[in-house]
Amino acid sequence: MGAPSDVRRAGSGELPGSAVRASSANPFMFWGLILVVVVLDILTKVWAVATLSPAHVPHDVLGDGIRFTLVYNPGAAFGVSAGDYSRWIFMALTVVALGILWRMYQGTRDGAYVRVLALGLVCGGAIGNMIDRIRSSIGVVDFIDVGIGVHRWPTFNVADMAVSTGAALLAWVLLQEDRAAARVVPAGDL
Repeated sequence: MGAPSDVRRAGSGELPGSAVRASSANPFMFWGLILVVVVLDILTKVWAVATLSPAHVPHDVLGDGIRFTLVYNPGAAFGVSAGDYSRWIFMALTVVALGILWRMYQGTRDGAYVRVLALGLVCGGAIGNMIDRIRSSIGVVDFIDVGIGVHRWPTFNVADMAVSTGAALLAWVLLQEDRAAARVVPAGDL
């Protein structure tokens, strides 16, 4: 049985005494990471459009294993499309996702660096791709092309890497939080 300080408040996922202040958990890390991801994403996309045009022409970086190939993706990740309204649907979904991520950040305790890192990566990547959707009706700029011969991963960008890495990290963090909560004795059983 854990010490009383290990008992979590029902439904909060936080330890008593670890005050959760709205949007105060590591703000410099959270906002700084979002800014770095968005700026890096914008700069690399501007570079890709200026350097890799015309679209769909591969430029070998490390043989054909890693290439830069300019592609405009009007859908979501991996070319998922919702038809003629994809741009607007995915912008709306991004706004909803950012709202959910913001709430998760607000509920993050001070010192939860991995969780803040994960949330910052996902938010930064989502904002980067949303800027592209707002800016251009032809689609999000993708240019990182990985694979061997004709067996290629769908082309992606810096924002996609941030979202994927952040989402995987966030899933791991939430799983660890759930496991920790399952090991804690409910307050009524003390």
